[in-house]
Amino acid sequence: MTHTRRSMLQAGLACATTFTIPTRTIAQQHSTIIDAPGMGGVFDRTPAALAAAADDFGHLVHGTPAVVFRPGTTTDISALVRLAGERGEKVTARGQGHSIYGRATSIGQTVVVLSTLDKIDAVQSDRVTVEAGTTWRSVLKSTLLHRLTPPVLPNYLDLSVGGTLTLGGIGGTTSRYGMMTDNVLELTVVTGDGREMTCSRTQNPDLFDAVRAGLAQCGIITRATLALISAPDHARRYLLQYRNLQSLTKDQLRLLADRRFDHLQGSVAPDPAGGWRHMLEGVVFFDADNEPDDTRLLVGLSDDREAAMITDSTYFEYLSAFDNLEQKLRASGQWSKPHPWLLTFLPGSKAEEIVADVLSGLTADDLGPIGQVSYYPFRTEAVRTPLLRMPKEPIAFTSNVIRMPNTDGAAAAERLVAHNRFLYEKINQQGGVLYPVSAFPMSSLDWRQHFGVRWKLLKNAKHRFDPGGTLAPGYELF
Repeated sequence: MTHTRRSMLQAGLACATTFTIPTRTIAQQHSTIIDAPGMGGVFDRTPAALAAAADDFGHLVHGTPAVVFRPGTTTDISALVRLAGERGEKVTARGQGHSIYGRATSIGQTVVVLSTLDKIDAVQSDRVTVEAGTTWRSVLKSTLLHRLTPPVLPNYLDLSVGGTLTLGGIGGTTSRYGMMTDNVLELTVVTGDGREMTCSRTQNPDLFDAVRAGLAQCGIITRATLALISAPDHARRYLLQYRNLQSLTKDQLRLLADRRFDHLQGSVAPDPAGGWRHMLEGVVFFDADNEPDDTRLLVGLSDDREAAMITDSTYFEYLSAFDNLEQKLRASGQWSKPHPWLLTFLPGSKAEEIVADVLSGLTADDLGPIGQVSYYPFRTEAVRTPLLRMPKEPIAFTSNVIRMPNTDGAAAAERLVAHNRFLYEKINQQGGVLYPVSAFPMSSLDWRQHFGVRWKLLKNAKHRFDPGGTLAPGYELF
């Protein structure tokens, strides 16, 4: 199967029975970079290394590279990228491999595995500088020793810093602090023409704005200076259940306006008894001398109070909650099955209507026994990253179709990927926008429409910082 994502898109997406995704490895081509003398870093062509770099967490699109490159320094990456540009070859950066549609794979070219860049500098009172391959778990463990924390963290701590910042990064505290890209103070970047550059809001701001959530089109992030705030000792989690989507939405908007919770998320999941379960998750951070007032926090809400679950944990335990789910997924084999997810942001005025329509076309089998549709609001004014697209309203809802199907069959995966494209088009027509960690094909025209008024910013930056089109071919933007 040798179709590219673009050719598949052109073949037509309207009918799931004719839609095809590449689920088999495409034969590697030869890269001349491995023959260059004097290069730092390690080139790896072992079958195990190539197979690992050919796959990602989505297990949907596979592309075998010619070689895997493990850098020791930013300078190693700079030399590699310059040489690739001179020889007309492509380079793809890979963090922890948690993309879901093969966009960090590179057929017959070079994949730079950034996990070898994982050093953490001394933690300062308001910031820490880390290498791009560092996981958020490692960052957090280091900063908590100083009672500090990044303001926004992902639900899954084993994502890499560089990979997350390339996309945006949303978390439970986004309604207060924005995206992870909004809490970066400075970046070190290797541009597509091989330059090592430092950028921030005041130094090379055009590169700073093009790299954050820029899908690695203009540069490879190698180091990041992250803002830090005081870390709490404890977290109290309120898991509330609702009768329907309407009551869940109403209370979420009320809580967002009141700013009662530090962390606000929610979801809709299949009910084993039939229908859907509607859940709200609110978290309050506290220290030993300021325990939360449950009555004040829950007053006026319309949840099923008898079903409410209130639990306390340490701050680190709260942030590590996904670990238990990961263990179950790995034990059941689900971790290695396809994950055709769809991640979007919806305009607040239409979110309930859109999600109700999405749910009407989903079955429990489409999501799997532990799948769900995440659904929660945040203020768009908190998001200050230019390339991270938002609905044109003061409040947006995160709405992610988190599919965990039982099957790993190609036909089922093809159907769900096609359904993602169908849902995206409907959502887009109603003012919703894509979070680019989604499993379906996008053409260059699709991306241009996605970025809208910001397309010119990205296009100009691409021409300036990666004129040869060396970086990140998997997104097929240009």
